Order: sequence, then structure tokens, then C-alpha cells
Amino acid sequence: MFIVSLRNTLDNMDLRRSLLTLAGALLVFLVIMGGRYFYLRPKYQIGDKPAEFSGTLITGRSFSLTELRGKYVLLDFWGSWCGPCRKENPSIAALQKEMSGKSFGDAGGFEVVSIGLEKSEAFWQKAIRQDGLDWEYHLMDPGYFTGPLANKFGVREIPTKYFLGPDGMILMVNPGLSELRSYLMEKQEN
Repeated sequence: MFIVSLRNTLDNMDLRRSLLTLAGALLVFLVIMGGRYFYLRPKYQIGDKPAEFSGTLITGRSFSLTELRGKYVLLDFWGSWCGPCRKENPSIAALQKEMSGKSFGDAGGFEVVSIGLEKSEAFWQKAIRQDGLDWEYHLMDPGYFTGPLANKFGVREIPTKYFLGPDGMILMVNPGLSELRSYLMEKQEN
């Protein structure tokens, strides 16, 4: 009887240890995932006014985000070295081509501003050509995630996208391209 009682007590202690270990592991997992979420979360949210910025386009021309005020603007942070970015680039190019020159009831057009987080200008330019990114607004932000624009926008993963309204306010954060296309189609004048 004593041995059976001792065995039951030990079994219960093993069960408690196992449950405590499992609960501890679950807590650590939740803390890590929660921290990752807050770390990777974009700096700006819907309704925010993002920081103004200027830079030099791939063509050598000076550029300021304010010159696109009055248009819908997709800010696309990407990299030539980023597989998911490169996979998505043809779809962005198709959307830009489809919406180029369209009239919107509340905006004078749609533009894509591509911001490449790069260390190599040559690889960046080659990716732009290969992926058919045939629009004017390409800026290179040197240093991957440590560049001035990545820091200004709190970009910690790519692709990261901000969709701006004609007033310069953020309408969407990391929208899917089908969601973006639907939004623009609704706003398009017939």
C-alpha cells in the first residue's frame, strides 16, 4: 500500500513538473512572439501622417514626397536581395501600369515610390530592370535596415508598404495588392 501511495505521489509530482515545464515553455513562446510582433510592427498606422522625406531618384533628379501630394501613393520598401519582394514586384508593376494615367474622383493619379534597402547600387539597378519596375520614383536607402529612410519609417522587415491618400495621410499599412487594386478601382472616375 505504501509503495502504491508513494508511486502515485511521484507520478503526481512528475505530472506537475511536466505541466509547469509546458506552461513555462508556452509563456516564453508568447513573450518572444509578442516581442517580435511589436518589434516588427510598422512605425506608422492608418490615419497617421508619415514623415516627409526627400532624396535622389535613380535618374539623379532630386525628389520630395510632397511633390506627389494630391495623388495616391504607394511607398514600397523592398530589396533586390529579398525573395518575397522580388516575387511581388511584377504584380506591383502590373498595378502601376494599369492605374497609370487614370483619373480618380479625389486624387490626381496613382504613383509608386520604391525605396530599395540596399548595399549595392548595381544589384538594385539590375533588379529594377529585371523586374520591369518602369516608373520614375526609385530611391536607394543604403545600409539595409540602418538607412535613413528605413529608420525614419521604422522598417524592420520587407516588404513593407504604406498606401497614402491625396492628403498624404496613411490609408493602408501593408495592404495586399488585390485590396489596393479594389480600393483604386472604387475611386476611379468613369
